[in-house]
Amino acid sequence: MIKESLLNPEHANTTYHIDAGDYFIGVVKAGSTFRLVDLEGNQAADTLFYNANDPAERYSATDTIREQGNVYLTAGSEIRSNQNNVMLEIVADTCGRHDTLGGACATESNTVRYDLEKRCMHACRDSWMLAITENPEFGLSKRDISHNINFFMNVPVTQAGGLTFEDGISAPGKYVEMIAKMDIIVLISNCPQLNNPCNGYNPTPVNMLVWDKR
Repeated sequence: MIKESLLNPEHANTTYHIDAGDYFIGVVKAGSTFRLVDLEGNQAADTLFYNANDPAERYSATDTIREQGNVYLTAGSEIRSNQNNVMLEIVADTCGRHDTLGGACATESNTVRYDLEKRCMHACRDSWMLAITENPEFGLSKRDISHNINFFMNVPVTQAGGLTFEDGISAPGKYVEMIAKMDIIVLISNCPQLNNPCNGYNPTPVNMLVWDKR
C-alpha cells in the first residue's frame, strides 16, 4: 500500500549514508522514526532487527507473516519478534511492498546459484559478520544472523510455490518508514549482489534518516 510520510527530511535528527556493499549497525530508540531511502532505485537493503536490551529477541519472519497473513510488508505492517512482540510498525511506504522470503546472499549461495568463481564475491552475510566483529559492543554473534527483511527487493511467489528474483519495483527516491516500538538494534547490509536483478546489476547507496522521539 502506497502511503506518503508527513515528515520533512530536513528535520531529521540524523542521516546516515550507506554505500553499496557497506553495512550499518546502530540503535534506534523506542518512539523514534526512521526511513530507508532507495537513492537511485532497484537497490536491496537486507535488514535484521534486534531488541537492543535483549538481542536474543529478534525479528521473526514466521511470526510477522503469520500475524499479518501476508508474505510482503508495506504501510500498516507490524514487524514482530520471535516472542511475537511488535518491534516496529511501517507507517509510510512509497515502494509498495518488501520481501520477507528471499533471504540474504552468501558466498555459499553465490556458488550454488551462479558459479564456483562467484564464491569470492562480497555478500550480505559477509557484511553482517564484519559489522558484528567490528562492533562487539552490540553483543551479537554469528548465531544471531537469522531471517532478514529485504527492503525494496522484488521476490514474487510463483503459482508452484517457488520464488523468483525479478527486477525491482522501486525507483529513485522511494522510501519505507518505520516507528520503533522498542529500543532496536538495526543491522543493514546494503546488498552488493551483481548476479541477479535485485539491484539492477548495479548496486547503489541508500540513506537512513532518523527522527528522534519527541
